[in-house]
Amino acid sequence: MTAASTSPRNPSTPGAWWRDGVIYQIYPRSFQDSNGDGVGDLEGIRRRLDYLVWLGVDAIWVSPFYPSPMYDFGYDVSDYCGVDAIFGSLESFDALVADAHARGLKVILDFVPNHSSIEHPWFKESRSGQGPKTDWYIWRDGAPGGGPPNNWISNFGGSAWTFDEARGQYYYHAFLPEQPDLNWRNPEVRAAMQDVLRFWLRRGVDGFRVDVIWHLIKDEALRDNPKNHAWTPKQPEIERFLQIHSADQPEVHSVIAEMRGVLEEFGDRLLIGEIYLPMQRVIAYYGEASENGLGGAHLPFNFQLIEAPWIATTLGEMIEAYEGALPPGAWPNWVLSNHDRPRIAARVGPRQARVAAMLLLTLRGTPTLYYGDELGIENVEIPESRIRDPWALREPGLGVGRDPERTPMQWDAGPFAGFSTDQPWLPLTPDWPRRNVAEFGADPTSILSLVRALLRYRRARRSLSRGKWRRLPCGGDLLAYERRDEGERTIVVLNLGAAAQVWPIPPDLPELRIVISTNCDRAGEASRGSSTLRADEGLMFDAS
Repeated sequence: MTAASTSPRNPSTPGAWWRDGVIYQIYPRSFQDSNGDGVGDLEGIRRRLDYLVWLGVDAIWVSPFYPSPMYDFGYDVSDYCGVDAIFGSLESFDALVADAHARGLKVILDFVPNHSSIEHPWFKESRSGQGPKTDWYIWRDGAPGGGPPNNWISNFGGSAWTFDEARGQYYYHAFLPEQPDLNWRNPEVRAAMQDVLRFWLRRGVDGFRVDVIWHLIKDEALRDNPKNHAWTPKQPEIERFLQIHSADQPEVHSVIAEMRGVLEEFGDRLLIGEIYLPMQRVIAYYGEASENGLGGAHLPFNFQLIEAPWIATTLGEMIEAYEGALPPGAWPNWVLSNHDRPRIAARVGPRQARVAAMLLLTLRGTPTLYYGDELGIENVEIPESRIRDPWALREPGLGVGRDPERTPMQWDAGPFAGFSTDQPWLPLTPDWPRRNVAEFGADPTSILSLVRALLRYRRARRSLSRGKWRRLPCGGDLLAYERRDEGERTIVVLNLGAAAQVWPIPPDLPELRIVISTNCDRAGEASRGSSTLRADEGLMFDAS
């Protein structure tokens, strides 16, 4: 990384940075440890900002760092307006934002409004049954015959209801018992959470990714969820019932519109919603159309690339259907991995991970790149003694553990991969002395060099940042499409198979010139009539 490569970049067009930009998700426990305790922190992120500029991303999304007892590693918040000492302080957060902005990087925070920690002062007051916060959480008497109020299951297994001796009632928790759900039907809860958003926006935050946004409103009558007759004991217990009444209620859209209104008080800010639902339901989270545009989340997360089979025809049809389903004014988005789902290289293998990177960074819409995917980190075996994920501990043997996708970033071949000066909180990959930023950054054929080249080319080509998407004819294991903006045309052809494939070039296309191969060779090669893709290869062509 040279001095020139880390200089501030020109800011994006006002009101458009998140349309043109690429988001990079950071799990702060695992990015960079600055104080030798084996856990990453905000100062560590600040020290690595130059790397992110060198890589070529536009915004960082930082997973939770709020004060927390860490039952769910920060997704159980005990103070929404602070920083846990593990990660630093408000001063270190302010320094991170200032330095990121100085480099042209936006900062997006994880907002966790569905549930707090059981140790939050709000819950302590609510469980007393006295005072103004009595109704800030979801409390109910037990069923007439005894037991919980209904059949709702926690996402981490077991009943979603816990009896509280102090109050003499059950409280609802969609996740751990230590994560009680807030009552978003209470206007005081909404107002308090909107003030939390304003607190961080005043500190310069550029947007929020809202955790489990589709959970915020529950069925007012708390009706039982219907049984899932396809469920087997080999599946997580949450899948025993269809989550019809415990999430995705119509009233949630007014809550999201109010959040959007708070962000608009501060100008060009971004609202992202985490939503695991069928695509037609996800689309609804863009909100209602008005004379001022759509009023919901700017980007309801599109997880289809995480969940779809890695088959060319399936992906092509899915992309086409998603493009066709978007309401007027909606902007698409894509993601391959995150802190809750297995990494892309663990799912499709190291060679197809390169193809996946080309797909992610050339589709229409805003892509989110998960930290470490630029190194092709695969599945990391977690010894039983080092399992940390509460879901894995509550439902062992089901493969639900999220530790493998949260392992530390690998910076160099030094002790502990340059992540820390002490044993990291989770293991490194076995090949970390080779699979790291220093080694891969110096190798022009590495997946890191490929991702960087894709990001640089995307930034230089309006056809890739804003152009229309059109699927092109192909067969076999190939997926081909065009990105076009006025006279600028970029063609992408991906071989999702383990054998070479010949792509007949459509007659309406001019002579094509390869600009990037996922194998990091062949640049400048011309193609007429047809082009041969090697096994597990993606090609990008200039057709302008």
